[in-house]
Amino acid sequence: MRFQVYRRSAPLLTPLLLAASEELKARYLPQVASGEAMFSYALSERDAGSDTAAMRCRATLDGDSVVLSGQKSWITNAGVSEYYTVLAVTDPAAERGKGISAFVVHRSDEGLSFGEPERKLGIKGSPTRELLFDNCRIPADRMVGTPGQGLKIALRTLDHTRVTIGAQAVGIAQGAIDHALAYIKERRQFGKAIAEFQGIQFMVADMAMKLEAARQLVYVAAAKSERDDPDLPFFGAAAKCYASDVAMAVTTDAVQLLGGAGYVKDFPLERMMRDAKITQIYEGTNQIQRLVMARQLLR
Repeated sequence: MRFQVYRRSAPLLTPLLLAASEELKARYLPQVASGEAMFSYALSERDAGSDTAAMRCRATLDGDSVVLSGQKSWITNAGVSEYYTVLAVTDPAAERGKGISAFVVHRSDEGLSFGEPERKLGIKGSPTRELLFDNCRIPADRMVGTPGQGLKIALRTLDHTRVTIGAQAVGIAQGAIDHALAYIKERRQFGKAIAEFQGIQFMVADMAMKLEAARQLVYVAAAKSERDDPDLPFFGAAAKCYASDVAMAVTTDAVQLLGGAGYVKDFPLERMMRDAKITQIYEGTNQIQRLVMARQLLR
């Protein structure tokens, strides 16, 4: 595909890469590749998180325009990104999940505003806000894909982007292990470095073993994403689910290895532990990942 190169550099562009027309790709992708603009992905709503088909944001056709009304929640880089891929209901009478379409919305479009920044447990360097649509009128030619295919596009997008969350989780866990190892080699109790105690050695061995298993699963899923293999839904979900569970376990143990020092902000472990938590939640909770895997296995 002509724009295949962009997938590696911009996961939030995946809906366009998977389903947009060549004209729409040519309009937006070069701006992102050059660093001039960013995209955000707007799927979730207040009452439609795991149940994406329950979304209420509406897109009503009006001549050559589409009018958006409603809101989107938990949007990464909202207010910073220039462009937003927005999923909205275009046919309320359609079978559940079949009347949803995708559109590109510009930050400058009249009728789009942003909620207050979310006050989050972790990843505080990543801005998260709501998108608010008040009769936001956009040209109809900004539809991504065809009418009614929005939810299919969204789910295919998640198959690919979940791999990136697995990679994020692996990175967090690696940072936690690196810091914990350096600390236990220097920290002395009872006349020797605590790294010499067998109980501590068992902890770090288990942490590293889990991390390496997660890393290899993410690598396999990433390769399948690049090839768009038919079993990607299972491996994308598995990589995200397993790696994020490992990140949470490893960062928790890393805090424990530092003892009181791990609990204070003088050391980075408490932040890593808080940052790891979101990887179990976004791009689909790990409970949803297990449903995805089970459905793939039972097909």
